[in-house]
Amino acid sequence: MTAEQTAHATGAFTEDPEAAEYTAYGSDWSSIAEEAARLAQQRIVVNMGPQHPSTHGVLRVMLEIEGETVTEARAGIGYLHTGIEKNMEFRTWTQGVTFCTRMDYVASMFQEAVYCLGIEKLLGITDDVPERASVLRVLMMELTRIGSHLVAIGTGGNEMGATTIMTTAFIAREDTFRIIEMITGLRTNNAYIRPGGVSQDTPEGAVDAIRAMIPKVRQRLDEMADLQLKNPIFIGRLQGIAHLNLAGCMALGITGPILRSTGLPYDVRKAEPYCGYETYDFQVPTSTDSDAFSRVVLRMEECYESLKIIAQCADRLEASEGQPVMVADKKIAWPAQLALGPDGQGNSLDHIREIMGTSMEALIHHFKLVTEGFKVPAGQVYQTVESPKGLLGVHLVSDGGTKPWRAHFRDPGFNNLQALSILCEGGQIADVVVAIASIDFVLGGVDR
Repeated sequence: MTAEQTAHATGAFTEDPEAAEYTAYGSDWSSIAEEAARLAQQRIVVNMGPQHPSTHGVLRVMLEIEGETVTEARAGIGYLHTGIEKNMEFRTWTQGVTFCTRMDYVASMFQEAVYCLGIEKLLGITDDVPERASVLRVLMMELTRIGSHLVAIGTGGNEMGATTIMTTAFIAREDTFRIIEMITGLRTNNAYIRPGGVSQDTPEGAVDAIRAMIPKVRQRLDEMADLQLKNPIFIGRLQGIAHLNLAGCMALGITGPILRSTGLPYDVRKAEPYCGYETYDFQVPTSTDSDAFSRVVLRMEECYESLKIIAQCADRLEASEGQPVMVADKKIAWPAQLALGPDGQGNSLDHIREIMGTSMEALIHHFKLVTEGFKVPAGQVYQTVESPKGLLGVHLVSDGGTKPWRAHFRDPGFNNLQALSILCEGGQIADVVVAIASIDFVLGGVDR
């Protein structure tokens, strides 16, 4: 802006303040100002984010307010776009796992699972995946479901000033991470679920560790229930806030706890079972309150249900000790089962000895599988799973090669974020944070 423009914008050329002319420059602000002038209304537009501690990532929320009331709310996304889906087109089918696991980084196991289930459909080996591998997949998904819900509840509480809720939630989440790390070698972004099964079996003592973890997490959940669900301040901040009914959910394609808070018990684990979920005993909690408080309650109840499933997984792992965790087809499975070294990184000496010492053919086959990958028959498939945030889907297209021709994910957070304006408009500015927390999205999954 030139010196003359600056003076003009500040009204320096007139002694009459009412005659001063103010000009806004830049991007969408100018169009907003023009619209305000056309309607002859005085509106205040406030930017919440993209750098804001309550937006669950780099989300920009443009709020139009009158006093303390939100009259319009718009979400601006794309600040965390990573190009993961496009990058997957240039990697083998197995390497794609290491990309999609990083989208919603709070619920990475679900992205690995839905992607591999889709590949197995294209390969026609869905029924060939060993039962023990499916049990391990269910175990990992339910541990991750608890961890994701704990992040949603804990950070939501912290954003409203209840730090104790967050610290309690994160202590419980650490207990789930210890099991995940013991079995996979990593806390998150694991690339543990692979096409045809999982990368490795459980180490010694894993079943005992799982059973010891369950009462610890249940105790923390009980503490969180006492801190929140019986707290009149917490109840007052959430009850009746961010309301969205069933019709609104259906119109926007909303799934997960938000949908179930309207009374519809839709859960992909029950509606279209995968990984043997139809053989597990668990319930799908619902509510009819359709508000932020009911979504917290549902996420808590789902954590308890996940613990029930995890206990059943421990029993099945104990009963299937020694069984394979990868398909028998050596054109898909690696010649030797991946095993971590004692430092938790790299391959173990036994793994290297198996590859290098068995035969030259095994070494060549391993090299070709790792570098080139396996071919997937031409076709397309759509696969869904029930992630902590709702229905997670993947559309995979193969041209018959060793890489995906297209991999596109339906992240539930992306769809659920559409509800932000409905949840916020007509409410208070302070309730915007409550609405965002009740949606529970992660921008890594929204932007991809």
